[in-house]
This record gives sequence, C-alpha cells and structure tokens, in this order.
Amino acid sequence: MQVVLARWGNSLGLRIPKDVAVRVGLREGARVEVDAEGNRIVITPARPHYVLADLLRGMTPEAMRDAFDWGPVRGREIAE
Repeated sequence: MQVVLARWGNSLGLRIPKDVAVRVGLREGARVEVDAEGNRIVITPARPHYVLADLLRGMTPEAMRDAFDWGPVRGREIAE
C-alpha cells in the first residue's frame, strides 16, 4: 500500500491507513517509536511507561497480606 508524505512544520508526516492501524492495535493518540534500519523506516507501538507510584496506588499492608498465601504460621515470623 502506498501513501503520500505531507509537510508537517519542518518534518514530514504520513497517514496510516485504518486497516493497518487496526491490525497492529494503533488508535488516535497512541505513541509509536520510529527508527531507520538501513533504507527502511520501522514504526512500532511504543512500550508503556509505568510509574511505580501509579502501580502501587491503593496497595496497603492489609491488601498485601490478602494477595499472598504464605501458608500457616510456623514460628516468630509474625511482624506487627
């Protein structure tokens, strides 16, 4: 499939056809990585950037106890 490049400020831009975007899971606002490999342009969906604080939001000591089955108590491992 061929598309036409267009000027976008000092850069060039291209439109990704809908069927191609759907096949690779892209949608409006998605971030992609652009790289050159020899004479080819490679566009791949960007990996998500996680923030530890966001991943741990709502996690409490009580929730951590419920998330893991540590087995029966066998000694002095109870920490208060």
